[in-house]
Amino acid sequence: MTEYFRGAARIAAAALFVLAFTVAASAQTGQIRGKVVDAKGQPVADAIVKIDFKGNITRAVSTKTDKKGSFIQVGLASGPYEITVSKDNLSTTQNNRVSVGSTTELEFVLAPGAAPNATAEDAKIADAKRKALQDKYVAAIGLVDAGKYDEGIAALNAVITELGSCAVCQVKIGDAQWKKGDEAAAEASYKAAIAADPKIAESYGQLASLYNKQKKFDDAAAMSAKANELAGAGTAGGGNASVIFNQGIIFWNQSKVPEAKAQFEQAVKIDPTLADAHYWLGMARVNEGDMPGAKASFEQYLKLAPTGQHAATAKGILDSIK
Repeated sequence: MTEYFRGAARIAAAALFVLAFTVAASAQTGQIRGKVVDAKGQPVADAIVKIDFKGNITRAVSTKTDKKGSFIQVGLASGPYEITVSKDNLSTTQNNRVSVGSTTELEFVLAPGAAPNATAEDAKIADAKRKALQDKYVAAIGLVDAGKYDEGIAALNAVITELGSCAVCQVKIGDAQWKKGDEAAAEASYKAAIAADPKIAESYGQLASLYNKQKKFDDAAAMSAKANELAGAGTAGGGNASVIFNQGIIFWNQSKVPEAKAQFEQAVKIDPTLADAHYWLGMARVNEGDMPGAKASFEQYLKLAPTGQHAATAKGILDSIK
């Protein structure tokens, strides 16, 4: 057999190997998205956002708000975080929790004092109430993360009752219901989140993932497109890496490999630490016969997730294309 045919055989074998593993993937990290406004509700640009992990290791990252007062930090490990926003001589801090595959939505008011016409005592009371609700929300998410789904759902519903409306709470309730295996209830909760606040990308993203699992690919594509739109995926170099990655998985499951590849490429550009995006980019490259590119993608995946859910598959494909 000539070297050409040996190479062709290796490519064909690798392509067949790909076909055996066309299962959906899930992100291994979470992210924080937020907005910073002043006392009048106007966006605060160029504010420094420091995100400190409060788990069992020391880890901190920083970013800045854009001209719309918005910021996003992807690739965060699950756990508790302290988020401090500062500019000039002003600063404010919130504590919250990040969950795998989810977006924690926050809003900060950066102002020298209380809101107009509010007394110092009013501000103190309002801040205490806000912190108490925030603590209840974080505790509820902790229950869900610990697998205590019913308790977590009850705690999140209590927060909704106090606030009157809480879209992010509805999303987390949907996540808990999905983990319990009640997909119909999860779908209803994600839709309730959209009704409460139609501008939160995570609601659409989670619906897209649910529909993708249920093989409702057209519905999944529609929800993912909306999530992309809200996440700003259409802007150059911007967007939510997890949302874009999920769109790629939907395209992959629809056998739209070129479209899937484009999404995976964009996802790793935005967040080079998103391991699963590297893996699926490698799969897309194998499908196209780009063995050198596939090799680089699988090696990067194994570097980021040496014991990840796709590690054995990645190693097998690498062995087949050497």
